[in-house]
Amino acid sequence: MLLEIEDARTGYGGLEVLHGISLTVDEGEIVTVLGPNGTGKTSLMRLLSGVLPLWSGKVRFAGTELGRLSPDKRARLGLCQLPEGRGIFQTLTVGENLDLGLAARRAPAATAKADRDRVLGIFPELAGRLDVSASSLSGGQQQMLALGRALMSSPKLLLIDELSFGLAPRIVRDLFEVVRELREQGVTFLIVEQQSAALRISDRTYILRGGRNELTRDSAELLASDELATSYLR
Repeated sequence: MLLEIEDARTGYGGLEVLHGISLTVDEGEIVTVLGPNGTGKTSLMRLLSGVLPLWSGKVRFAGTELGRLSPDKRARLGLCQLPEGRGIFQTLTVGENLDLGLAARRAPAATAKADRDRVLGIFPELAGRLDVSASSLSGGQQQMLALGRALMSSPKLLLIDELSFGLAPRIVRDLFEVVRELREQGVTFLIVEQQSAALRISDRTYILRGGRNELTRDSAELLASDELATSYLR
């Protein structure tokens, strides 16, 4: 098991927003967490990346108890997050943004070049734009850049917060297809989403409501039934 969260609680100040969340992610899986705004999805991502403290419960990653481990140490373990809203640096170039993905690694120049070439092979639209400002990219291209930068860190587990945020359905489908292909190359994913389209590429799905686990099912089972509509979309 790559990631295990057991009865985890956290919040902001004195306000608890996650009330005993439990979930697991096995190596090689794509796991989706669905829920409407305000249900605790982003707080879960912040807990895992170390931005929010663990109040109680346990979080284990790759055999290590994360506890109060700092975000940079988590990144060096191979835990990487693509935040909601992309989080790219608008004033830097596309190439500079990509290179920031190496911050958590000490990769030799040859490895860094090979990783960049791999990312540009996945996102050829970025290849001719390495020297332009990231602010000049379209929304879809910025999401490609954010995902590419995350891949430069060579993650064991990639946390993605709202991959579909603000994007047209066609671009969302293309990005989800990239995620599916990356899983075949050995990347494991935990994706939080509002859109049920993520179910088509994921193995298992957790549905959150009010900061609690409401439902856990195989994604294919949810797609084939009306349970998603009755438990999440109501």
